[in-house]
Amino acid sequence: MIKVDAIGQVCPVPIILTKNALKDIEEGQVEVSVDNKISLENLEKMSREMGYDYSVEESGEIFKIVINKMRESIEIRDEEENIVVVIDSLHMGKGDPELGRILMKGFIYTLSEMEELPKTVLFYNEGVKLVVEGAESLQDIKVLEERGVEILSCGTCLNFYGITESLGVGSITNMYTILERQMKATRVIKP
Repeated sequence: MIKVDAIGQVCPVPIILTKNALKDIEEGQVEVSVDNKISLENLEKMSREMGYDYSVEESGEIFKIVINKMRESIEIRDEEENIVVVIDSLHMGKGDPELGRILMKGFIYTLSEMEELPKTVLFYNEGVKLVVEGAESLQDIKVLEERGVEILSCGTCLNFYGITESLGVGSITNMYTILERQMKATRVIKP
């Protein structure tokens, strides 16, 4: 068993350390210790996406996740087009902020009505304010999620703005996943 101590590390370091440990073994277990729930949730999500079984143990402020890598485990991949939309602002385009807000609202609504949907919508920087309770476009983003679109918001950004507890749709992610989704995309769209 490989042990990874990611206590005190912030996103995306726990994910990177864990992926590196998993690369070092053909088969076996990797035990990762973290001290925050967001890192644990990101490690659980990564394990599911890679097709690995895992178990979690909580001891006070410390979480341990044991990931089982078996030879037959394979990373889940889709052969279909992988469109990713990235939203990093409350406004679309440059210029008048009110016009930009109206355009972003229209963009998100139109996106939710499209026949062809993106696989993932990533929210980071100020864009995370669009996925919290009370946000103007929250219902349209919920429609996207109901239609099968993965909605991911940067945990560091939510924490920075003090709105983590107000997340109204989707799940919290990290910079590693944000970059990974864009690198694997067949198209990236930024309003």
